[in-house]
This record gives sequence, C-alpha cells and structure tokens, in this order.
Amino acid sequence: MKLSTQLQYGDDPIRNAEAVVALEQAGLDVVWVAEAYSYDAVSLMGYLAARTERIEIGSGILPIYSRTPTLTAMTAAGLDALSDGRMILGLGASGPQVIEGFHGVVYDKPIARTREIIDICRKVWRRERLTHDGLYPIPLPEGQGTGLGKPLKLINHPKRADIPIWVASLGDKNVEMTAELANGWLPHVLMPEKVREVFGPALDAGFAKRAPELGPLQMTGGGILAIEEEMFAPARQLARGMYALYIGGMGARGRNFYNTVFRRQGYADEAKLIQELYLDGRKEEAAAALPDDFIDRVTLIGPPSFVKERIAALREAGVTHLHVNPISADAPKVLSQVKEWIS
Repeated sequence: MKLSTQLQYGDDPIRNAEAVVALEQAGLDVVWVAEAYSYDAVSLMGYLAARTERIEIGSGILPIYSRTPTLTAMTAAGLDALSDGRMILGLGASGPQVIEGFHGVVYDKPIARTREIIDICRKVWRRERLTHDGLYPIPLPEGQGTGLGKPLKLINHPKRADIPIWVASLGDKNVEMTAELANGWLPHVLMPEKVREVFGPALDAGFAKRAPELGPLQMTGGGILAIEEEMFAPARQLARGMYALYIGGMGARGRNFYNTVFRRQGYADEAKLIQELYLDGRKEEAAAALPDDFIDRVTLIGPPSFVKERIAALREAGVTHLHVNPISADAPKVLSQVKEWIS
C-alpha cells in the first residue's frame, strides 16, 4: 500500500503546503489537491512540486467542465515536468451545484465527456497531431468557427506520455468506465465490506473491456485517522460533520450521488432522514443521525489494533492507496506509525 492524504482547504495555502512537506518526511507517498469553489488546484500543485522531492502530487479532482480537454492535457504535462514525473491527473464531474452555480456551465453527459477527455489527454501526451470527433470536435469542423483550425501536436516533449489518470466516480456507469479506462479510482467514501456488493458488477463490466497495458486498477480508501485516545471524540465529530455534508447537502433531493451510495450500502432510511434534516438547516441533527457503525467502518478512528484491522479490510477490498486525514497534535508522528503498518 501507498499512503496518501488531502491538502487541507484554507486561506493560508503556504502553511498547508508546509504541513505536507513535513508529512513527506514522515513517509507520505501521495498528496491530493482538491478544486471545488476554492483556490484552484493547479497553482497549489505547482507550489507543492517546488517544495517537495518525492511524493506524487494528484489533482483530487480537476472538474471536467471548467477547462477544455486540451488545456487539461497541457496542464498535466506542465505539472509533470515541474515535478519531475510525479503528477497524477485526477478527474471528476463535480456536481451541478458547483458547475452550473459557480462556473455557469451546463452539467451534461459527464461520463461521455470524461471518456473523451481521457482519450484526448493521452493523444496530446503522445504528441499526436490532435484530431477528435464527438462532444469535443478538434479541429472544429467546416461550418463552425473561422474554418482556419488545423491539427496540431504539443510543442513540448512531455516528461511522460503515460501520466496516470484517476477518476472520481460513484454511479455504476461511471465506475464501469473508470475500470475500463483509468489508471486509478477515487471512490470518495469506501466501506470495504460493501465494495463487491455495491460496486462489484460495474467494476467487473469495466475490467472485461480494460486494455492489458493499463495494468491493475489502483484505488484509494481510508478516511479520517486518529489513534490517540484524546483525539477519538473530535475526530468522530469531524467525520460526522463531513459525511452529513456530503450525504445530506451535496445535491438536491433525488439528485445526490453520495446519498445514493449511502443508501446502497444499507442505510436507506438513514439516508432519507439525514438529507431531510440537512436541507432543512438542521445540520447538527443530521450529523448525529449518522449510524455509529457507519462512522466506524469508513474511518480509521480507534486504538492501533482497531485501525490495523480496518487497514487489513481495506487491503482485502483491493485498496492500493491508504488515504488518511490525520487528526493529531503530531500528524507526522502518527503518519509515520501508519506507514510502518502498511509497509
């Protein structure tokens, strides 16, 4: 297993990046940089590339709607060069609340768009003269634009022509596409005991079409980490608030991907209640309504013996990258301990 974490949100990105530098020295392998409606991920990833030496730097995620596919490919190639081959391109559709509400772009055909973006990125990195049909016609066909467009190839010679592409996917068709085309999968919340039941058929359908040269699908899993007793309560409180936000507030009634997965994991009644409470503004009640066993199964909060058991379950479920958000007064020390357990 590799060990990964998330760059923390905040108004002081330099301080947050310096925390990652300390975690790298403690054994961290991958840092993921989110891009929601906050600072952009690319600027932060470039800074991390300059401040770190060894860790991989992943976009977790770049929304597929906010850049052209070609710009996404150029950006990944640039970051890969700056980091000396340590870039991971994490892609995801985000949601209509952000894409339409913040970017002003129509949220449509997310799976087809992701598929085409992956194809375009790999063509660009191979320095092919770029042509593409579909949702992203390149060059623009006759009758659109000026008619002066011509196939071009990337001027630079990329550090790698096979920059890893990871996809954040939840729905069956998107998970199937991820298993078919991506190097890695970012499933957000992973309950190891339910992976086969919830995602197995979609994964198997994608694997049946997967090109052998892609190798095995990489996968993250883990959660908020606390192994010191005094941190158990605040870590659980943090976890409850975060999962209530996603299950209850990330979307509208009938259009919340996280809520749907929560239902499929065996919590249909709780999913409905949490969403109703959260959308009614009763956020603390929504957090309190999350079942204790759910929190136990999607976090790494408890004594070392318990956390080791959960890591073993994640490994058994196919997780290749243990993803943790350590809650501790000495996060590097805690991370170093976990690194020993998974090595």
